[in-house]
Amino acid sequence: MRSAGDSLALLRALQHGDSAFPSGGFAFSQGLEGLAALDGKPDATRVGSFLQALIMTRWSTLDRVALVRSHRAGGDLDTIAAIDAEMEAASVVEPLRTGSKRHGGALLAAHGRIGTPGAADYRARIAAGTAFGHLPVVQGLVWGATGIEADDAVAMAGYGVAAGIVSAAIRLGLVGAIDGQRLIAQALDAIAETSALAISDDKPLAGFSPHAELAALHQARSDMRLFSN
Repeated sequence: MRSAGDSLALLRALQHGDSAFPSGGFAFSQGLEGLAALDGKPDATRVGSFLQALIMTRWSTLDRVALVRSHRAGGDLDTIAAIDAEMEAASVVEPLRTGSKRHGGALLAAHGRIGTPGAADYRARIAAGTAFGHLPVVQGLVWGATGIEADDAVAMAGYGVAAGIVSAAIRLGLVGAIDGQRLIAQALDAIAETSALAISDDKPLAGFSPHAELAALHQARSDMRLFSN
């Protein structure tokens, strides 16, 4: 059986990773909505390919690295703000860059209200223009401050990306609920594989997902959108 401490760690990760946590991340489609403008209405296979590519070429090498480095900073807000600036520079596509900051701000606001250490001070930095508040950077800050281990934080973030995209696909009528669960199950293998890759303290942030980025740009020009990017 699990020890009480291990059970508490698992329960804390479930609480903060749950879709009911008021972070607004459910509205972050990562550009999926714009796929139709590139390829016609995508089916489950195309959505799965989009998700797999995003995990391997953007989340693993950009978001995951920023999260882990932010988590390792241990609440040092100067270091975290420097990582945040790197994330801003590495996020070249405006809709994805704006979406990351919007949802990072929502997560930070929720943690500020529940009193997570560092959340209010970092919000003040964003308001002062000395930080950006990108989602993975904020995840590393607030999840680390709540006692969630880095490996669990990475798993939570990876699952959040997969679940968010699949949820968007279901709401857009691209896949059904059962196919959505199959896509998430497939994505978990890629998340686990990439999460095992080591990250040095000075590993640069880099992501190359041109199809997703083009989709996000098409989505941003659309007159009708269900999601924030």
